[in-house]
Amino acid sequence: MLTKRIIPCLDVTDGRVVKGTSFTNLRDAGDPVEQAAFYYREGADELVFLDIGATPEARDTMVHVVESVARQVFVPLCVGGGLRSIDDMRRMLQAGADKVSINTAAVHDPLLLKKGSAIFGNQCIVLAVDAKRRTDRGKGAWEVYTHGGRKSTGIDVIEWVQQAVELGAGEILLTSWDADGQRAGYDNELNLAVSEAVQVPVIASGGAGSLEHLYDALATGKADAVLAASIFHYREYSIKKVKEYLASRGIPVRN
Repeated sequence: MLTKRIIPCLDVTDGRVVKGTSFTNLRDAGDPVEQAAFYYREGADELVFLDIGATPEARDTMVHVVESVARQVFVPLCVGGGLRSIDDMRRMLQAGADKVSINTAAVHDPLLLKKGSAIFGNQCIVLAVDAKRRTDRGKGAWEVYTHGGRKSTGIDVIEWVQQAVELGAGEILLTSWDADGQRAGYDNELNLAVSEAVQVPVIASGGAGSLEHLYDALATGKADAVLAASIFHYREYSIKKVKEYLASRGIPVRN
């Protein structure tokens, strides 16, 4: 059985890690290089960096952050936020990232997934999806949002992830816009629906507040990995503690 991954997420703006609620009310959460090195020592399976500034100036800062992190951290590093072109992807991969995550740009130009996969390999291409529940369509319907969860698209999440995987996305980073930062648990109905719709790994994101929430995303949501921020940034739980808890409940994790 494949082991499940524990992935700290670092949202970065102006060279600092921040954390908010549903992408707003941001608070400083430390230096990204120091945080990344700490999580690596703790046993993180991967790291995700998201440039939430998403401007050319912020991208230059992010390149330097990635270069610094890559010199100290030897687990897979995924970088996203504002990547709009093959050149943007190439810059981050050359800086030391192992994967790039794209969201808004892929919605605007789905063929970017195909081009990126052809050039770098689908293992490098992560589709980030910000999903919001559609209350007007009954149970089990979610809409894709872009621009950091601020802009609706009218696109159905399940249809979009299936199309994206066909085009070349090798992994799905799935964030529940409704649950993000609420610390009340992941949207496991969403996680399960996406996990059953595609044959690539799904990373559950948005809503972690307890060890049980992580377990539920993997056991009930059938995610392949769990992404969390606040519970790690503010040292509520260590990665070691998370892995011990999951292993005690029968979830296979890496030592």
